[in-house]
Amino acid sequence: MPDNRLHQRAKPRLPVEWLGIFPFFAFVLLFLIMPTMKIVVGAFQTPAGGFTLHNLLDLNTESIRNAYWTSIKLSLITAGLGCAMGFVMAVAVVFGGVPKGIRGLLLTFSGVASNFAGVPLAFAFIATLGPAGLVTLWLKAEFSINLRALGFNLLSFWGLVVTYLFFQIPLMILIIIPALEGLKREWREAAAVLGATGTQYWRMVALPILFPSLLGAFALLFANSLGAVATAFALTGPQLNIVPIKLFAQIRGDVLGNPNLGYALTFGMIVIAGLANVTYIVLRIRSERWLK
Repeated sequence: MPDNRLHQRAKPRLPVEWLGIFPFFAFVLLFLIMPTMKIVVGAFQTPAGGFTLHNLLDLNTESIRNAYWTSIKLSLITAGLGCAMGFVMAVAVVFGGVPKGIRGLLLTFSGVASNFAGVPLAFAFIATLGPAGLVTLWLKAEFSINLRALGFNLLSFWGLVVTYLFFQIPLMILIIIPALEGLKREWREAAAVLGATGTQYWRMVALPILFPSLLGAFALLFANSLGAVATAFALTGPQLNIVPIKLFAQIRGDVLGNPNLGYALTFGMIVIAGLANVTYIVLRIRSERWLK
């Protein structure tokens, strides 16, 4: 008699390996997807829960437009400076013959500094470069250099730029070093055989190959700076008109607060940061094709 068990449909079984990454999916669902969906839905709701487009139309006010422009300008400047400085440091580490000990120390510091933000970072810079900071008083006492008289104020836009570079530069180092290590030695040797100088090799071979990685890193640093709120609020307070501080004032629930307008502000940041991250992913995929 034929074995009926052979005709029975095999029951789908979840691989055991998936159990190991279940906490990751649960974390993403609870702390990323669900809050994001709440923000998106809230951007199109009235305080009573009805549908409206008024929150998005309110984003066209002068104060909010200026906040978006200041945030975008801050992100562009810090991303550009972070990319430039981080790239130079990464090139020195990979191709400059830096001792392994220093390289390991730099990579370890970059891993820590790229995640060091918020109130601790703001306090560290206030204690160092603030009006009564250690470096500020030392420069004034030893070299008669008054940073405030020279126009530098830590509690301002450019002070925030300097503070953001503390985590933007290390993040750039971590991103670009794998791309630099992917440059094949044969490409440099072939360029030398053909008579190319070191400058010509970087201009005509290395930089075109690294260009997608550099643009992707710029997009990621842009998104990273755009979403930083705790550092900006702890350093400058409400006096700097940027989107994270403005939406914090809307959502915290004071007399003038409008949570749904805050959701709309956040929705706009999600769209901008999402485009930047999609750009980074696309460019990273393109660069990996060359570096394999």
